[in-house]
Amino acid sequence: MSFHAVRSLIQERAPKLILILCHQNADPDALCAAYVFSSLLRRIIPNTRIEVASPEGISKLSEALSDLLPIRVLTELPEVPADVIVMLDTNTVKQLGPWERFVKRSTAPLIVIDHHASHPETERMASIIICDENASSTCEIIHRFFDELGIRPSREEAQALFLGIAFDTKHFVLANSETFKAAAALVEAGVDAQKILSRLSLPTSLPERIARLKACRRMQLMRIDDWLIAFSKVSSFQASAARALVGMGAHLAMVGGQKGDSLQISIRSDPEFHRETGFHLGRDLAKPLGEFFHGMGGGHSTAAGVNGTGDYESAVKRAIRIIREKLGKKGPPSD
Repeated sequence: MSFHAVRSLIQERAPKLILILCHQNADPDALCAAYVFSSLLRRIIPNTRIEVASPEGISKLSEALSDLLPIRVLTELPEVPADVIVMLDTNTVKQLGPWERFVKRSTAPLIVIDHHASHPETERMASIIICDENASSTCEIIHRFFDELGIRPSREEAQALFLGIAFDTKHFVLANSETFKAAAALVEAGVDAQKILSRLSLPTSLPERIARLKACRRMQLMRIDDWLIAFSKVSSFQASAARALVGMGAHLAMVGGQKGDSLQISIRSDPEFHRETGFHLGRDLAKPLGEFFHGMGGGHSTAAGVNGTGDYESAVKRAIRIIREKLGKKGPPSD
């Protein structure tokens, strides 16, 4: 699928309202992709109303970058029903939280654009799916649309695309050759790379520091051959805590948080673990965990997340079983 299919569908429907949805707590890749995609659509259908919305708002980092993104993000659904719905950087309606029901009930055609593997339920619902796991970010996919149309992004659009790509690749640590080509083209379009990269970090708050330290104190460590696997539990900042454990030496870290029966898990690994084992966190661990706990899971090769219903201890046991099976190990884990 390409942008030409998207354009054909939209022109055929002649929509009065296009609703672009980002996942909960929308990160810079999601928000920047939404800004540029909405801008691109306005070039094609200038008289159509286009709204961008994110349930429960955007992330703190996205808020800090608001001066670079002249975009209004709704936290409530428009009163007028959408004629076309677009899900960006969102491969399943479960990532929309309270809006899941709205999308499922809507009769409007659904377009999904993402760099994660498409979800079976999403495939059944969507009219068009553009998903590329080889793309570094959703912004990289949006950049390709400009190439397809033979047009050049404006300086503001290029800046937003560069920002989203840089964020999702961890300052290009996870970039591939196509990513660098896109980044070079965006710099040629007027992006000040040094300025943008300097904006992609926030001072670590005291609660986040405490969560990281608690995760270290509560850590359970196991060893499989030469791989160190860490598990821990904190009530918030699970992703940050998982990154901290990997930064301290774990090859793979899984940090869970629980509120009642609701389970939230963040998983991180270092590039060496993925490169040497072929273990893909999103596909091999997060997805089966999400299915087992009646929720959803997915992500990238070295960063993934799970939401579901259950308890943390059961999640750890299940994760250990999955990891050992994938690595071809049997019997009790070594300490």
